Amino acid sequence: MARKKEPEKEANHERWLVSYGDLLTLLFAVFVTLYAMSQADVKKAEEAAASMRQAFGITSPKGAAVKTSVIGAGEAGVLQLPPAGGRKLANEDDLRGIKASLDAYLLKAGAGNRVRVSLTRRGLVVSLKEAGFFDSGSAVLKQDPSEVLATIASILKETSNDCRVEGHTDDLPIATPAFPSNWDLSSARATNVVKRLTGQYGVDPRSVSATGYGQYQPMADNATGEGRAQNRRVDIVILSPTTPR
Repeated sequence: MARKKEPEKEANHERWLVSYGDLLTLLFAVFVTLYAMSQADVKKAEEAAASMRQAFGITSPKGAAVKTSVIGAGEAGVLQLPPAGGRKLANEDDLRGIKASLDAYLLKAGAGNRVRVSLTRRGLVVSLKEAGFFDSGSAVLKQDPSEVLATIASILKETSNDCRVEGHTDDLPIATPAFPSNWDLSSARATNVVKRLTGQYGVDPRSVSATGYGQYQPMADNATGEGRAQNRRVDIVILSPTTPR
């Protein structure tokens, strides 16, 4: 006896909804990942900032490490340093810890495009780019929206290292009544940074000096606009103990 043929099943026209749902799920996961990557890791920033205090060996009365935190822009964005009970001469390892703290702070404050931090044989160099701190051809220091100078001042007040503030320009000549040469402009900018650090933020003036190098110590090629922009800067150099002032 022949088997009875089963009726054909109707085609499922809604199967595309399964693939569509999977696609939406994947897109959601991608956007969540991108959003998470775009956010500064505050916890890691705070841990890096605390490394400076640990590098200086500053502890609470019970022996626990003092917690250092990077506060938000609504609270002036300043790296808060509890009183140390004395200034310490920072060695190379200390300067490395300070660099990590500054990098974390700049990330949190969104100031990484205006400030560059590096370690050299001379010590820790904090380069303030012209675009973030001065108008073109001017030595008047702008009000710093993220209080970078206040943060640097707090570090200088924690250490007994000498500090050298150095002004630099590109090689384009300047000749104005206020600044007849790039020497004058670079020197004036360095001097105004020193005045801000010592006058407004209380850095010991005996530990700070100012000098201008004009266009004669470039860090990039002056042949390009990008290179010239890098050369227009003021370097705050926290000298290592082995570097003569």
